[in-house]
Amino acid sequence: MYKNIEKQVKLQLKELVDYQENQVVSKTLVQNGAVSMTIFSFDKDEEISTHAAGGDAMVTVLEGTGRFTVGDQVFILKEGDTLIMPKDIPHAAYGEERFKMQLTVSF
Repeated sequence: MYKNIEKQVKLQLKELVDYQENQVVSKTLVQNGAVSMTIFSFDKDEEISTHAAGGDAMVTVLEGTGRFTVGDQVFILKEGDTLIMPKDIPHAAYGEERFKMQLTVSF
């Protein structure tokens, strides 16, 4: 089920992806018909534009600060904050500063 990640090893999820200048970087840890789990890093002012997911999407910020737009609501999340973005509701993510997040989508 898990890929791109060591098993039976203590990990810091935020260390699984590095920042890259002017980019959003992602590393998929799980991808199947029931769940998708990905770690992302965003450089400052980088974004994932508005889109909708086919499942409920839970994001947890691991480091830094990100801005999330869900429908017509805007949320500023900092390290340790979690937000659930409902299935089929358009949402976007933006780097207020460099930040890292874990995204889990349940289908």
